[in-house]
Amino acid sequence: MPSFEDARRIILDSVSPLGVERVELLESQGRVIAEDVVAPWNMPFCDNSAMDGYAVRACDCAALPAILRIIGYIPAGADITGPVEPGCAIRIMTGAPIPPGCDAVVPVEETDDGRESVTINAPVTLRQHIRFTGEDVPAGETIITAGTLIRPQEISMLASFAKVFVPVYRQARVAILSTGDELTELGEPLAHGKIVNSNALSLAAAVKEIGAIPVILGIARDNHESHREKMAEGLKADALITSAGVSAGDRDLVREVLTELGMTQVFWRVDIKPGGPTAFGLYENKPVFCLPGNPVSTMVTFEEFARPALLKMMGHKRVIKPLIKAVLQNSASKKPGKINFLRVKLVSSEGRYLAYSSGDQNTGILKTMLMADAMAVLPANRTTFSAGEEVDVHILSGNVGMLEE
Repeated sequence: MPSFEDARRIILDSVSPLGVERVELLESQGRVIAEDVVAPWNMPFCDNSAMDGYAVRACDCAALPAILRIIGYIPAGADITGPVEPGCAIRIMTGAPIPPGCDAVVPVEETDDGRESVTINAPVTLRQHIRFTGEDVPAGETIITAGTLIRPQEISMLASFAKVFVPVYRQARVAILSTGDELTELGEPLAHGKIVNSNALSLAAAVKEIGAIPVILGIARDNHESHREKMAEGLKADALITSAGVSAGDRDLVREVLTELGMTQVFWRVDIKPGGPTAFGLYENKPVFCLPGNPVSTMVTFEEFARPALLKMMGHKRVIKPLIKAVLQNSASKKPGKINFLRVKLVSSEGRYLAYSSGDQNTGILKTMLMADAMAVLPANRTTFSAGEEVDVHILSGNVGMLEE
């Protein structure tokens, strides 16, 4: 049985980025760019005005007030005009090209806003309020490196350089299979002793949240034929995630049937709680995650094992969430030998985070996940944790914004 750290390392070492495709610029948001992007031209393309005002020769404004004759007007998008002679100025708008001979721009609020002539009342500094050619990005500079997540700011830069299509890593298609005779699909009548197949939907939501494509296979009933049919279909995807049927009971058929279908089991069981029975395997280099069926365990093991692997497959560089420090507000205890993930509610107070237990930590209590912002990582070699001590926590997906509060 591998340690938690070894299990995650084994998984990440077993997967690689998927292929590359070119998509339209707006469709690339949230994807990972697969190639370096080099600026094909300077930005700005030419010297231009940073203000609405007057393009002048700084030497003509040495003595104040300076009165200059206006010889023209340049709006944004216009061509460069002829040179400006001594003692003259040109009205200019933000973004308009600087005419030859001018070496400063005077904002309109520092003048009398004249039309035939302009009176300048404030000191003028050489090169003031001019955005120079290539000042932002020089031609040939790498503006975005491969492996970068494309956000609105990357969209803006790519659009500025007229990138209509963008090379990005392919989205992973992730097959999701629930197992068990006790399950019924959402919307079907709920008979006594049955439970709704919520794991398929929570896993699909988690898959969608990271930008992958969920493929829900339905329910494999507790017999070989149903398992083989559903799993054979799932193994056609880029990754397969199953929930339940991974322990050692009479009806726990998942690992057995997957092995029959050609999966190589890499490990079974990990020293964590919840989620100890987790198994991981490979089918033709595709990852197969066999997660426990308890909804809390399913979500925790997806977060810790499947999520980082799927992100790596889609080209992400940062796939493991950083740990932050938080101060426990409730004491906790655990058995030795396993890392425990304690579901906690975080509160920001006086520059630090306070971690409150989100409730009964029994893996059958789903509400603790609903109430949790993060999981405290309690080390395997300790058994007791006192209120007031610092612990490592990582934010659960969907709660990252709380770090900015």
